[in-house]
Amino acid sequence: MKLDPFQHEDFNFPIDKFETMLKTNEILFFDLSEFENIVGHYMDTGKMTLAKKALKLGLDQHPVAVNLLSLKAELLILENRLEEANNLLFELKSIEPHNEEIYIMIANVLSKLDQHHEAISVLNEALKYASEPVEIHSMLGMEYLFLENFTSAKESYIECVKLDKSDYTALYNVIYCFDFLDQKAEAIQFLKEFINENPYSEIAWHQMGKLHFENQNYHKAIEAFDFAIISDEYFVGAYIEKAKVLERLKKYKQAISIYQLTLQLDDPTAFVYLRIGKCYEALNDRKKALKNYKQAIHEDPLMDKVWLVLSDFYAKENAYEKAYYHITKAINIDEENVLYWKQLAFISNELGRKEESMHALGRCLELGNYEYETWITRIDLLAEMNQLDAALLTISEALDFFPDDFKLIYRKAGLYYYKGKQEDSFKLLEKALQLHTSYVLLSQGLFPRLFEEDRAMELLKKYFKE
Repeated sequence: MKLDPFQHEDFNFPIDKFETMLKTNEILFFDLSEFENIVGHYMDTGKMTLAKKALKLGLDQHPVAVNLLSLKAELLILENRLEEANNLLFELKSIEPHNEEIYIMIANVLSKLDQHHEAISVLNEALKYASEPVEIHSMLGMEYLFLENFTSAKESYIECVKLDKSDYTALYNVIYCFDFLDQKAEAIQFLKEFINENPYSEIAWHQMGKLHFENQNYHKAIEAFDFAIISDEYFVGAYIEKAKVLERLKKYKQAISIYQLTLQLDDPTAFVYLRIGKCYEALNDRKKALKNYKQAIHEDPLMDKVWLVLSDFYAKENAYEKAYYHITKAINIDEENVLYWKQLAFISNELGRKEESMHALGRCLELGNYEYETWITRIDLLAEMNQLDAALLTISEALDFFPDDFKLIYRKAGLYYYKGKQEDSFKLLEKALQLHTSYVLLSQGLFPRLFEEDRAMELLKKYFKE
């Protein structure tokens, strides 16, 4: 039953009107713009069921409304029904061939289908009809990034910046592309030209400072960060970057002053307290350093790097139990960080916990840390714990990375001797002596029984005589 619209003068908002209609099963008429607002509202608030109901009713009353059909395509995209969305959008494109929004939606679908070249083609076509092409250039930049075409991506984002000087996201992306292409000089030149037209762009000055910092041109970096601060005296990022430069220049007191200033400008962060602590430690004021490290933990207990720094701090004081406690905290936060396991291996060894140290070194290797010292330390620990087979296996693995390494071969010779494989041991000892004679002095400390043998002594006489 259709009701008299005059009975519904109290409905001041289409959404109230629509929801009341659903509750009462009344059939009311809405104009096209009302349906667009209703569907858009429900989509924006995540009420997709209501959005679909409104869309169905809208299309029943306005079956050829392009805007409603576009909203239908958006819903299909949100539901990942991409092929259906694409078919509908191409139909709409044939109806309104100059509608840039339809082109943008088609490109969005193609991108989701990993058809990035096709998306780029559609976006380039959309540029012909775009009244404000910034969004399209931004989308082109993203598509080129998907294809790892950083040169074209850079050009697209430069177009964005030319059209909208306040598009800082595009500006960041331009610098990102320059960086990936290893074009630091070109990036600096681009920023100079941008700053000539926008002398108070704090973001441009900030990026300029970071580039100078990377080039180790520290005084120019400070100058750029100062201009960023002049442009925006509340720009905390510029203060922090300037303080980092001062740290690099070992001007720790000045760096501390600037870091402390940021605590007044914005909410305190663990990162700032950490940097202040590092500065105090560099000044050998360990009391203030510790205070700031603890404050960093208070601000962010999940910042694993602070736990590592505290572990290092206590290890330098030979307070290995405290160092152990703090490094295990870091590992609990990030079990995949090799640095933490290396630190645990060192501290555990200092505490005489050989098994735990060996396990930590094993984790380093499992995580892909094939540094030479990791192998050597693990081998020596295993040998010390009389786990000779495990030590020999580790040597074999290490030799895959460091073939004919004399330190490894000396160790293999010693372990073979202790395993009772004397013939193999002396052959390896001779090979090791051929590679590096003087290292035998250290090897004698590792495997004294081997070098007490007459054959070993004969080999030493032979090579030291030579």
